Amino acid sequence: MVVTEEKNTQLIEHLESLGFASFPVDGYKVINQYSTLEEELDSLYNGVALRNISHQGIIELKGKDALELVHRIGTNNIKDLPKEGVKSTIFTSEKGRIIGVTTLMNFENYQLLVCDRISKLKVMSWIRKYVISDDVQVNEANSKYNLIELSGPQAESFATLLCGNVVNDIQVNTFKIMHTENILFFFIKLPGEKSKSKFWFLADFENSKRLIAFMKENSGVFNFNMVGEAAYNIYRIEFGLPVAPSELNDEYNPLELGLEEMIDFDKGCYIGQEVIARLQTYNKVQKKIVGLKFNEPLEFSNGHLAVEENGQEIGKLTSYTYSYKLKTPIGLAVIHNSHTTPGTQTSLKLPDNKIVRAEVNSLPFIK
Repeated sequence: MVVTEEKNTQLIEHLESLGFASFPVDGYKVINQYSTLEEELDSLYNGVALRNISHQGIIELKGKDALELVHRIGTNNIKDLPKEGVKSTIFTSEKGRIIGVTTLMNFENYQLLVCDRISKLKVMSWIRKYVISDDVQVNEANSKYNLIELSGPQAESFATLLCGNVVNDIQVNTFKIMHTENILFFFIKLPGEKSKSKFWFLADFENSKRLIAFMKENSGVFNFNMVGEAAYNIYRIEFGLPVAPSELNDEYNPLELGLEEMIDFDKGCYIGQEVIARLQTYNKVQKKIVGLKFNEPLEFSNGHLAVEENGQEIGKLTSYTYSYKLKTPIGLAVIHNSHTTPGTQTSLKLPDNKIVRAEVNSLPFIK
């Protein structure tokens, strides 16, 4: 079966109608900036940040064998995931390389998988590849749902404005259907950065529009901002969070990117299990994701630049930005273990043969 993708543009068009400029990315659109980068970053670090993440890939699984199949081919143990449970799992190739990193939500009669949009069609094809006589249907679901994310140290308090005691009553990695303030949505509690929770709101267009309006109207004393992709990209690099296709791709395995928490090493077989288990058991992981600090800006456009030492390639720069907190250019790189000690000096050779020096930094950059 040919995998196709339906587009749901209503929410982004609504945001455009409010005066926010969109930016095309691989066939869909995102909002890069709602206010200033400094204001948006301040909400991510110190307040509450609302981000439209409907550009993430959403996949619907149906059939009595769906959970069992994902359990069988993914890295994590989800066979007994309860109704309203959430768990992350990774699909890897036979060589243990990353196909897609996903978050699975169990609605009992069906499941939703959320992944990077660029990985979506690949993940759908990968699951269908292993459907033989199983009762499993794999469908795209971006046409049905919008997804918005609430994060930041004030997010939990802010969420109680809409969800009340449910915010504290439900456990991390669970969700609940909510109908409040004439808004119907699924409220999902997830682990965030710095041991704080973050929250997803899953709804159709009309209810997503009401959610955003309610939050903006009731921001009150909170340090609240809508956050675009430009600010979030700075934030996620500062925290060392990998995304597709920059880091989450078939060039790397989950252990190289520090994704051990999404792997159940006791669950037994899955696609790529033998390779990943051998790497972990015998300490054979050769590379590691690290931070790099640069002493000067460089040109980098979503590709990979070689990181070198004495003219020998030791890894690749995968993401790059300017950190307003550190007041210096920074990046993420996957490099050989022999050069991952913080403070190690490396260099990058640019296409014009210019050499830029960089220093290895532990992740996250911002402790």
